[in-house]
Amino acid sequence: MTPETAIGRATATERAPNSSEQFSFWLRPGQMINPFDIVAAKQGLDDSTTYGLVTNIRHSTDAPSHLSNFIANDFGELTGDPNTPRQGTNVAEASVLSNTKDTYMPVQNESLVWFADEDGIHAGLGIDTMKRKEEERRVPICVPAGLIEMSNGTQAVAYLDAEYVLGPEGAHVNISGISGLATKTSYIMFLIQSILQTTDRCVNGGRAAVRSGDVAVVLINVKYNDLLAIDEPPINGLPPDQHALWERLGLKPQPFDNVTYLLPAGKESLRDPSRANCYAPQPDLLKTKIYAYELRDCVDKLDAMLADVPDEYGVLDAIIGIVREGIEENRQGWQNVQTWDDLINDSPLTRWASGQQQAPGAIQPRSIQRFFRYIRRFVRHRTTGIFVEHRNQSWVTVREVLSRIQGGHTYVVDIAKLHDNEQMLVFGDVVRTIYQVFAGAGERGMDLSGFDEEDYQPPKKVIIFVDELNKYAPAERGKHSPILDDILEISERGRSLGVILLSAQQFASAVHGRILGNAATKVFGRTAPTELTQPAYRFLNDDVKMHLTRLDKGDLVITHPIYRQPVKVKFPWPAYKQHR
Repeated sequence: MTPETAIGRATATERAPNSSEQFSFWLRPGQMINPFDIVAAKQGLDDSTTYGLVTNIRHSTDAPSHLSNFIANDFGELTGDPNTPRQGTNVAEASVLSNTKDTYMPVQNESLVWFADEDGIHAGLGIDTMKRKEEERRVPICVPAGLIEMSNGTQAVAYLDAEYVLGPEGAHVNISGISGLATKTSYIMFLIQSILQTTDRCVNGGRAAVRSGDVAVVLINVKYNDLLAIDEPPINGLPPDQHALWERLGLKPQPFDNVTYLLPAGKESLRDPSRANCYAPQPDLLKTKIYAYELRDCVDKLDAMLADVPDEYGVLDAIIGIVREGIEENRQGWQNVQTWDDLINDSPLTRWASGQQQAPGAIQPRSIQRFFRYIRRFVRHRTTGIFVEHRNQSWVTVREVLSRIQGGHTYVVDIAKLHDNEQMLVFGDVVRTIYQVFAGAGERGMDLSGFDEEDYQPPKKVIIFVDELNKYAPAERGKHSPILDDILEISERGRSLGVILLSAQQFASAVHGRILGNAATKVFGRTAPTELTQPAYRFLNDDVKMHLTRLDKGDLVITHPIYRQPVKVKFPWPAYKQHR
């Protein structure tokens, strides 16, 4: 770094002093700079370098007021030069990232300022520490998360620390932003591919304890057929610039391997058992399993199916408990209750609802009748066809497949065409099954059948991705659901068990605070100004918040425990077939 390549000098005034947290610098005439650029300032006190993240740029002149400028232009004359030329400059404000000698004295007035190079960017963000740890341990730690691009053309790969993504130091990733503009699903799919490829990387002959073959991925497809062709390459391939971006990040642009698509049965499936209720085109039958629910398949998940039903006094919950105990424990009167029709028309509940027999406890007949009304609505009248009296022999349940989840495989569970209560049921089934596999069913009183096969070894890690997280873990006070309990359990204990949650939603403020708080890495796409006033964004600098309102499509801002400030990155397009 020489004076000739400097872009300006630090400036401190009586009203705007520099501090340990931030500094200002004026720019040489004609110099261009943008927010999120990273700069290096010389610290003259000990010959160290202080790195800063540009958060804002202002232009100031010697004019005391706007009226003075109007008068200087011959009282508003728009042609010709002003009578009183003003002296002005552009002044940038930067938040301190780090110092090469851990000296956090304020950047002194007149200190030279340069654009940081790639090594400087990594030093400023703390990525250099990550790289040293990787070299010393000889295991892959640096997970490419995107490309930083500066105003002067300098590029640097932004890495995440794998120990804060997959554990044990931290875990979970959450992304929010306006639908369509934030490209949330595309980014998460890129990040999953980056994680899997990183775990297989060799560092000085050393390998990670967890390889891609030890990691299972479960994706919940909630929109159209977005994730129903992730094992196929793009129809026309990737454009050259996108291919180059993948390679710049040190990754291979490739679709996912060993993919199983779990698709819901529909009303048409009764006539054609191979036809699923999904958006066309349906994936190849060899890669597809169709799932449906008999009564006994979801007797332990009725609370998830009825999660959105108001139950202020817990009466429905009590009835659900009675049904579950009666069927699972084969109690008297419940032995022949095999189907939904049996439950409604020929079960102890039927007799209690009619008043023929007294229900246990203080449960009133009208409460059981209310329970039946919801069951009829969900299972018979307002169903997409996922609930059946008897499953076709070729069909499966989500639990059957995921209770034998395999490392190195990706499972796509499609719920895009299901009604809300059906989506609740399936998502609850996914979360509970995986939690049971990794945490042990017995500790929560869960059914152990299907999990005690000695020849089965679960993968070391499982990554779950769900969009529209606010549906399942809402922030509203007083709104409680059994699924929320399951997600909270994973967000708070998941990293120690090997269960990693990657989630997305439009508004972070709509998601339960404890889940956001447990996400070590937070990613933001373009965000509405009104949303940024919510408490979920209070940890962001006000200037950074304003920049979030005008991010381009595909640009994201990442916060990570290793980073001292948020960084803006771009990422490559997914390397799999997309129907939209």
